[in-house]
Amino acid sequence: MLQGWVQIGITLLLIVAIAPIFGRYIARVFLSQKTILETVLNPLESLIFNLSGINTESQMTGWQYARAVLLSNLAMAILLFSLLMFQGVLPFNPTNLRAPSWDLALHTTISFITNTNQQHYSGETALSYSTQMFGIAFLMFTSAATGLAVGIAFIRGLTGRSLGNFYVDLTKSITRILLPISIIGAVIFIAAGVPETLSAPVVVPTLEDANISQAISIGPVAHYEIIKQLGENGGGFFAINSAHPFENPNGFTNLLQILTMISIPSALIFTYGEIANSRKQAWLFFGMVFILYVAFIVVTGIGEYQGNPLVNTLLGTQSPNLEGKEVRFGWAQSALFAVTTTGTMTGAVNSLHDSFMPNAGFVTLSNMFLQIIWGGQGTGTAYLFAYSILAVFVTGLMVGRTPEFLGRKIEKNEVVLTSFLLLLVHPIAILIPAAIALAFPEQLAGISNPGFHGLSQVVYEYASAAANNGSGFEGLADNTLWWNLSTSVSLLAGRYIPIVALLLLADGMSRKQPVAMTTGTLRTDTVLFTSVTAGVIVVMGALTFFPVLALGPIAEAFLIARGG
Repeated sequence: MLQGWVQIGITLLLIVAIAPIFGRYIARVFLSQKTILETVLNPLESLIFNLSGINTESQMTGWQYARAVLLSNLAMAILLFSLLMFQGVLPFNPTNLRAPSWDLALHTTISFITNTNQQHYSGETALSYSTQMFGIAFLMFTSAATGLAVGIAFIRGLTGRSLGNFYVDLTKSITRILLPISIIGAVIFIAAGVPETLSAPVVVPTLEDANISQAISIGPVAHYEIIKQLGENGGGFFAINSAHPFENPNGFTNLLQILTMISIPSALIFTYGEIANSRKQAWLFFGMVFILYVAFIVVTGIGEYQGNPLVNTLLGTQSPNLEGKEVRFGWAQSALFAVTTTGTMTGAVNSLHDSFMPNAGFVTLSNMFLQIIWGGQGTGTAYLFAYSILAVFVTGLMVGRTPEFLGRKIEKNEVVLTSFLLLLVHPIAILIPAAIALAFPEQLAGISNPGFHGLSQVVYEYASAAANNGSGFEGLADNTLWWNLSTSVSLLAGRYIPIVALLLLADGMSRKQPVAMTTGTLRTDTVLFTSVTAGVIVVMGALTFFPVLALGPIAEAFLIARGG
């Protein structure tokens, strides 16, 4: 037990050490300050801007920024859908894979363009190397860069600056952040044993019978794996994702994947502190999210270490819950990975979430309901400060203080957009389709467990889609017309409606005249206000989703505890 908790503790210390340094670097990139890559990248970026006709001095309004996001994403979606439908005639297809069905291709396209990577297919048996490299991996860069650009635009607007230019932000996100780290990370993964090849699957005789052969899938995995985690994409090259020994061979690569997936969302809080010139507030918000993150790790870890009481009774001794887990990672690293991947909206898995104890089901669902521990690529930080705006308004009403954030008044438009963003869109995208699927379990749901766990399976699928996470309980027969189309609606609603709302909110804040701080101003860089914000986050999440949690993982936990 002690060894597992020590491993978790070391990982947490590394996160605290890396986040502020990386956050300052990201701030320097988007404040156009000098960085270590300046000499190399300035000519490259100038060439890109000149060839594409981008005016780097042009500033966009909220609507212009949103329109640029939507149009660029539409163009990239058409590219991926075309690659999928013509997969059978493209090169680098050693196993002669055909095109998937149109509904699966549509779901896959929407899933990857929204930075969700929810997979209703098995990677090595459904997609060719061409599709993986030129379609999926390409969108792993651009969808992550889109989210990062929106997050930076939101921070700019919140601090009174113009939102910037989407195409410039998109380019810099790739050239100065995602691509350099991915190149280094891919080399490290190759050295650690992750394959990077265009060779066909290797056919070998089995140990049981030399006359029986088995095909072992390989492929260009290493470069795919690093952007999968860094960009909070999460889609696996292989069906079992980061539980596969070619995606995640050992403890070192597992640690690297955890640090990589959490690096940008945790760093962006400090990026906000640098841009807003409010490092104290950045540390306070980082501390708040970090405490919630650690609490969720402890809840999950205790459940997995104690194991299933029904199994323990049969064994006559306490044993960790190792069902659905890789022995090389064990209960501790599996629990840490599960909390991190659902907290950061990455969605990669190194174990089967369907096999976790109800504690983990409660935590992973809660992560996707709240979306701020640590949240999506760029948008997670935006959600965090959207909650702060709501907390300012609520607290101002309670104590009679002026509702201001960073010297700008919080008025009707801000409250409406924030409430719409946090309290309406996300629950609707999850609960309504889940209710329809549960109302017709035989016709639509394909549930493998009809009890409380079955409800969690259905809700998890839509929560994963709406939160742009992509992981799953994997107990559903989800490659059907219903699941492909219904989750596509949740994917689109969970991605683009919040992005437009965030950009309009940031645009409105950027146009407000700052007001002088007075004795009636509510300070937001204090422990008290940060605690209030944490309370607002928990209460809002509990009020909206607690009934679902009560009928799912909480009820399941009581059922197991009484020996049912």
